[in-house]
Amino acid sequence: MNPIYQQQIDEITEYHIYNELAKLSKNEHNKDILEEIAKQELSHYKYWEKITGKKAHPDQKRIKKYVWLARILGLSFALRLMEMGEKDAGKFYAGLRDKYPDIEKIEREEIEHEQKLISLLNDQRLNYAGAIVLGLNDALVELTGTLAGLTFAFNNNTIVGTTGLIMGIAASLSMAASGYLSSQEEEANENIQPTTAAIYTGMSYVITVFILVLPYFLQDNPYVALVSMLLLTILIIAGYTYYISVAKSVSFKKRFVQMTAISLGVALISYGIGQLVKQVFGIDI
Repeated sequence: MNPIYQQQIDEITEYHIYNELAKLSKNEHNKDILEEIAKQELSHYKYWEKITGKKAHPDQKRIKKYVWLARILGLSFALRLMEMGEKDAGKFYAGLRDKYPDIEKIEREEIEHEQKLISLLNDQRLNYAGAIVLGLNDALVELTGTLAGLTFAFNNNTIVGTTGLIMGIAASLSMAASGYLSSQEEEANENIQPTTAAIYTGMSYVITVFILVLPYFLQDNPYVALVSMLLLTILIIAGYTYYISVAKSVSFKKRFVQMTAISLGVALISYGIGQLVKQVFGIDI
């Protein structure tokens, strides 16, 4: 496909994406800037339409994709992901500057998009990212260690899974309370409500607990369950780290390695403690 015509399709598609995301936004500041960017995208589309002499239809699948992502994962994640897809735009414009000198204005506007998006985002999900991390990190570190220790101490999946579930739910209530008290201290951030922060902390903890103990109720072999639990731990860390790395433009590798090392390190130490307890107290269930 002609690169210019493809750019034309991209512009009209992004015009509709920004418009749809503006409709979703409850923050007036966010909404105004999204609508402004949508107008710019439409003007870019019209510019390329004059050059190609053809009309282009928006990519409906792409529009639905980003609207869905914004609804589920938040406006910040959807917009950052979309901007990441525009990193090669510089090469496109560089190859056309000699032939179309006036595209420099369009290129400047495209660069400004990213800067404006960085400054505008006030996404509830990111406002409460700290609360989610509090619940997620504690659940991963505590449960991987607890389940690993119990696995080697008791060698019984039903006991390990049930004990882990009870401890996890109890701990989630404690973490929710901690999230509530912690958010009360963050007076500088008016966007954070203590009750909502507590809910995010508690729910992230509970969901993580259920995922991690699930292998113990599905497997008979305790060591297969343990390996499955550790793999799920890595997947949870990878999934959340990817979300944060996109939404906040931070390093994926650094956070992923750090969280994985902590969780698996605690599990390894707990393995040793479990073995020690089993030998000292002669537990064999």
